Amino acid sequence: MIDLAAIEEARTRIAPYIRKTPTLRYGQLKDGDTSSLDVTLKLELLQAAGSFKARGAMNRLLTLTDAERARGIVTASGGNHGLAIARSANVLGASAKIFLPSNVVPDKVAKLKQWGAAVEIVGDIWDDANAAALAHAERTGATYAHPFSDPVVVAGQGTLGLDILDDMPEIDVILVAIGGGGLISGLSTAVKAKRPATRIIGIEPVGSPTLHACLEAGRLVALEKLSTRVATMSCRLTDQAIFETVQRHVDEIVLVSDEEMESAARSLWFEFGVAADLSGAAAAAVLQAGRVNLAAGTRVCALVCGAGTDGFA
Repeated sequence: MIDLAAIEEARTRIAPYIRKTPTLRYGQLKDGDTSSLDVTLKLELLQAAGSFKARGAMNRLLTLTDAERARGIVTASGGNHGLAIARSANVLGASAKIFLPSNVVPDKVAKLKQWGAAVEIVGDIWDDANAAALAHAERTGATYAHPFSDPVVVAGQGTLGLDILDDMPEIDVILVAIGGGGLISGLSTAVKAKRPATRIIGIEPVGSPTLHACLEAGRLVALEKLSTRVATMSCRLTDQAIFETVQRHVDEIVLVSDEEMESAARSLWFEFGVAADLSGAAAAAVLQAGRVNLAAGTRVCALVCGAGTDGFA
């Protein structure tokens, strides 16, 4: 789908428009013992617009022609990609229209409007909103920006993998939340090219095990039903190129419940004052619930990928 060169080009391109997000030692917890592991939180929730999505969105918009941007940008999102597109469009002087499913967090809708985006709620899941976004693009000529199957977007997300290796060059394991799979595809491509020994572990909700099901079947499959309330990690069907990238580069995918992510989000707020949305708390949920077996001393990066109050408000 993409290679390291495309990710490095994206890194140079978007550098003036995104933030170098900090890291934080994950330890000294009131509840739960991770003392046998060397865990670092990568606080990508402090990225512009509140998530890693700023990387891919800005890369996509910067590679459009002036005419394509002038027609306006349209996309479908569970919340974070929409915010990133809205913010990128605002910075570059373009208009944006964002289609969202009904389970989107209200706080994200309010932020979208603050960024000047037009917002429309369609259907119960992202796939419904995406069909409406595609129809809008066809009807109006607006430029469509896919949240995960666009190689330019994936290359932008992959820049986070390079940043993690800058911060933690000897990292053993990276825990990555999955929605459609764009982040883990880009990040794993970057990391495996630079440090093949690093294990990439993906995380999906029990109620939306999209790539987990594909890996079990050995082919692309569509889920019959989604039951998670985490809109940013909800997707019936991923992309063939995303699936093939995950097959090559991702070592394991584990499942966590919505309740486990909620508990982890509350813990991140209580322990660190970190306001993660449920997808942003997924990596901490894996650690708290003991979903992976890691040897003592393993150096772990737990990615806090998105901001929000839905986990503890």
